[in-house]
Amino acid sequence: MVNQDTPELGVGLVGYAFMGATHSHAWRTAPRFFDLPLRPRLAALAGRDRTAVRAAAERMGWAAVETDWRALIARDDVQLVDICTPGDTHAEIALAALEAGKHVLCEKPLANSVAEAEAMAAAAEKARERGLRAMVGFSYRRVPAVALARQMVAEGRLGTIRHVRAVYLQDWITDPEFPLTWRLRKERAGSGALGDIGAHIVDLTQFVTGQLITGVSGLTETFVRERPLPQAAAGLSATGGEERGEVTVDDAALFFGRLSGGALASFEATRFASGRKNAMRIEINGSLGSLAFDFESMNELLFHDETLPAREAGFRRILATEPTHPYAGAWWPPGHGLGYDHTFVHQAKDLVEAIAEERDAEPTFADGLRVQRVLAAVEASAADRSVWTPVPGA
Repeated sequence: MVNQDTPELGVGLVGYAFMGATHSHAWRTAPRFFDLPLRPRLAALAGRDRTAVRAAAERMGWAAVETDWRALIARDDVQLVDICTPGDTHAEIALAALEAGKHVLCEKPLANSVAEAEAMAAAAEKARERGLRAMVGFSYRRVPAVALARQMVAEGRLGTIRHVRAVYLQDWITDPEFPLTWRLRKERAGSGALGDIGAHIVDLTQFVTGQLITGVSGLTETFVRERPLPQAAAGLSATGGEERGEVTVDDAALFFGRLSGGALASFEATRFASGRKNAMRIEINGSLGSLAFDFESMNELLFHDETLPAREAGFRRILATEPTHPYAGAWWPPGHGLGYDHTFVHQAKDLVEAIAEERDAEPTFADGLRVQRVLAAVEASAADRSVWTPVPGA
């Protein structure tokens, strides 16, 4: 039972499609499973189409609607603005919200360019002096097995990190007749597989290892250069018409890099891996052991302890559903797995607690900027014969 005496935190959400639905679910659910110091209230939902946004608000539990995000920011009952729009609008909305004295949660990647991300990080740092918190939504950090991996690395269980291998494989645009949605247009999305899913494995690597990517060498490729224009605004299940348009983002990105602790790392992000729906994987090899994680088996973490004798050595499965594992204790009995949606609930929980405790909400906009700089370095390298490209600030 939600404690109705707990002070409210009015949330305003901009965007109501795929990400908007997951965030709505998270805000509704978080106070029902976690004892939060503030009670999220779904105050207002913003979208351009009044009929569609009203229907979405009724379906997802929002108290009011706005057809202009500026009106949502101006509402007195909104203390936190949650941004679930395409990347080309992130900077404008986030900067306005911080200037208006609102906390901000912004979906990843933080922006469509390093310049925008730098402006957002600077504004967030300035707003921090006024007690405002700004978080970027790298939700995979909140998978219990991933959070456990970070703890084990921080505890020294892997020793010196030597290798990282990270891949994110999807197949939702392998059909050349899949329409030219906004995710395939650079002016809206910033980049393709690199920014959409590559951003996740960049953040995942830096989060789990506690190190920064200092330089990269990359390749990108667009396999299908033209696609049907969409018949209507839609997401991952859109349909196309007769007219065609140019694809202006990458379909796949490959790059290798070096971490600040000296480890070598390789990365692959593609939306053309037929048969792979959402295979995000990372393996970390160190002097004392190794860890491996695959999101398609998201409740499991594989661990090899190199210090054991050879007759006992090998990867063993840790089922990260025990009450002592990160986040898991709030949910079901051991062995009863969590799903994709739970990561967003954990994200909402962490942000609410950070706001109440007046501390930074991680990942911060500065963390988002670090990821953006890696993505930009990969693009620059790929455009210049894969030349080795340092990542600024790393």
